Amino acid sequence: MPDRKKTLDELRSQRWFSAPGTIGAHKHRRIKQAGFTTRDFKDKPVIGILSTWSDFQTCHSHFPQRIEEIKRGIWQAGGFPAVIPVQSVSESFLRPTSMLYRNLLAIEAEEAIRAHPIDGAVLLGGCDKTGPGLVMGAASANVPAIFVPAGAMLKGRWREHTLGTGSSTWAAEADYRAGKINQREWTAMSEATVRSPGTCNTMGTASTMTLLIDVLGLSLPGASTIPAVDSEHMRMASDAGRRIVDMVWEDLKPSDIVTLAALKNAVIADMAISGSTNSLIHLIAMARRLGHDLSLDSFASASEIVPVICNLMPAGKYLMEDLHFAGGLMAVLDVIRNELDLSCRSVNGHTLGENLQGAIVFDADVIRSLDNPVFPSGALVVLKGTLAPRGAILKRSAADPALLDHVGPAVVFRNNEDMMARIDDPDLDITPDSVIVLQDAGPVGAPGMPEWGMLPIPKKLLAQGVRDMVRISDGRMSGTSYGTCVLHVCPESRVGGPLGLVRDGDLIRLDAAARKLDLLVGETELAARREVWVSPPPHYERGYGAMFTDHVLQADEGCDFDYLARPGVNPEPEVH
Repeated sequence: MPDRKKTLDELRSQRWFSAPGTIGAHKHRRIKQAGFTTRDFKDKPVIGILSTWSDFQTCHSHFPQRIEEIKRGIWQAGGFPAVIPVQSVSESFLRPTSMLYRNLLAIEAEEAIRAHPIDGAVLLGGCDKTGPGLVMGAASANVPAIFVPAGAMLKGRWREHTLGTGSSTWAAEADYRAGKINQREWTAMSEATVRSPGTCNTMGTASTMTLLIDVLGLSLPGASTIPAVDSEHMRMASDAGRRIVDMVWEDLKPSDIVTLAALKNAVIADMAISGSTNSLIHLIAMARRLGHDLSLDSFASASEIVPVICNLMPAGKYLMEDLHFAGGLMAVLDVIRNELDLSCRSVNGHTLGENLQGAIVFDADVIRSLDNPVFPSGALVVLKGTLAPRGAILKRSAADPALLDHVGPAVVFRNNEDMMARIDDPDLDITPDSVIVLQDAGPVGAPGMPEWGMLPIPKKLLAQGVRDMVRISDGRMSGTSYGTCVLHVCPESRVGGPLGLVRDGDLIRLDAAARKLDLLVGETELAARREVWVSPPPHYERGYGAMFTDHVLQADEGCDFDYLARPGVNPEPEVH
């Protein structure tokens, strides 16, 4: 805990509201225009509530109520709340991909904090890119901040089946394309997976990132598993409102909490929960904002430290609601506590070790013991080789074990449009042993690195009962997806990576145990292909898209912008 409290004169907001002469008077009368009195805001910490709610962000449709509960906590603790809407970054509705706009949210969050008279921030997010984007921005602004996760939606039910958002949807779609269920059944089953407000209830990217932000210490301990519509979630929101006021007086900032040790804890926890492959990109980007060296090698070494102990879809059979009532995140971390740095601090002012006191596993099938894991080693592996000189990612816990050591001929699609046009062609030359390759799906190529990586299996093979094949791309896939999908191949094909040189029939070798991904083509032939390779023209000539193309880093560097992926706080603006 800090040795001293901030004084009133040290509050950022007071440099606006207590500025001498006409400057401060202007701020007073303008805030009173909204119906507030001097007593409401004077001599109090001002707390910005950065909200990612919109009508297109359906995962966050309960946020208007949560905002009121956060406000209640802020008022009770002696603060003044102010809502600041920011990019909602909807996973379901943004095109071409939400990943294109994570960095825009990070910029907006940083500048919203810097440019407004606020002393601390409540970060209200949850859907896939909102958590990382808000944390990246708050880390760069580096004022006291607390993350309030959206919470997962309720479990899906259809007939006798328990359904998980995303994972069950993809399975139903495969059965529909294979002719095993009709369109009415497919529609009914798919709609049954989205029963309430909240994020995907599987261990997708949303659940993974809210859990890992919790591990980093930026949420109230255990907040990440509370279901979105549970009254406990409402109470947590108010608690966060009260706590952020104390954090302002204590000057407890993201840089004090997200240390290198805390990031390593998150990487290890990521393996134990069988986290989304997207977590590698987001954690690396978050770490770089605070000047910490997190790389793919950090994940590669962590992969053998702990097994998968969370029995959640898509690697297992349960859902986030089950995880919460089985003991939640604190119970998970208690099982792997010997591999964690328990001295790391949380926003509640206590260490991780202190926060784990009293943690209990109530359902040993949902949260497994170390000697009875869901998967014997970490969920994610980093692959390198002639096809991925700077790395690629495979979620081996969600793959067919029989395909983890595989050699097969490539079936290449130049881009997503080419794939969608030809994948179900009955004359496509493809067998279950083939390796499906998608080019031009990376950060620059797609653009924005969409979740195309769970490449569809051809309809004619689905009809034969095939449900998994080796599939390779420079894109991402949803954390709710599954299969032997090699992702984030780096460098991407659009910028000259070897993936762009692959041709139909080339043999590709995946050896997950050896962490290898190789294109079995001679260097002389590859050199000849490089000579004639031409990069496609850029997608954007102006605007944010052009800025993204010119400045986005590759997947192994977190896909942040090159001029933002470093520590440093912009100066506080002069008050006028």
